[in-house]
Amino acid sequence: MSVGRVRKPPHQRGSIFVISAPSGAGKSTLVKRLMAAVPSLAFSVSYTTRPPRAGEKHGRDYFFVSPRHFRRMIAGDKFVEWAEVFGYLYGTSKMQVRAAQKRGQDILLDIDVQGHHQVRRKLPEAVSVFVLPPSFKELERRLRHRHSDAPAVIARRLETAGQELAHWTEYDYLVVNDRLRTATRALRAVAEAAQVRREIQAVRVQEIFRTFGG
Repeated sequence: MSVGRVRKPPHQRGSIFVISAPSGAGKSTLVKRLMAAVPSLAFSVSYTTRPPRAGEKHGRDYFFVSPRHFRRMIAGDKFVEWAEVFGYLYGTSKMQVRAAQKRGQDILLDIDVQGHHQVRRKLPEAVSVFVLPPSFKELERRLRHRHSDAPAVIARRLETAGQELAHWTEYDYLVVNDRLRTATRALRAVAEAAQVRREIQAVRVQEIFRTFGG
């Protein structure tokens, strides 16, 4: 049975999934395929100060806000995590994540290594996945194939990728995006396994245990 068809018992908390990857590793494509395969999984819409790209919509892809607005949210402790990436600020709303947990909704956080460090401290129950490219050469090919960045930007992204890969030991699961179908299947397996973790099933098991006179 797929996760999307599983009906959660009352009072079961939602799971938090964190996915990180170097730019060009194919994370965005994997996330879209995972969301399609697991309808019960909600996407956490981040706040950002970068301008919208073609086709992006406020509230769907990101909440596009001014740097001043973002700084006010930082001062008000409104973020689970926030980071500056390539000159722009990105952050995950604390209220959005906690509300999803409370209503039993699984939520996916698409964040970078910096953000993951913060989530680990504030939400230790989160399940984290790091998506890797099969090689440096393949990552470089994918970045150049996008035709969206200048050579200097690509060079900077490759340098940053090497720095991010050094943090692979901090994640619960590692997925090499060599074949898209295989990588998607691996991510879905993580989502399914997370449903039966002890801390997620605790309330239900306690209810079952009480029927035995426990």
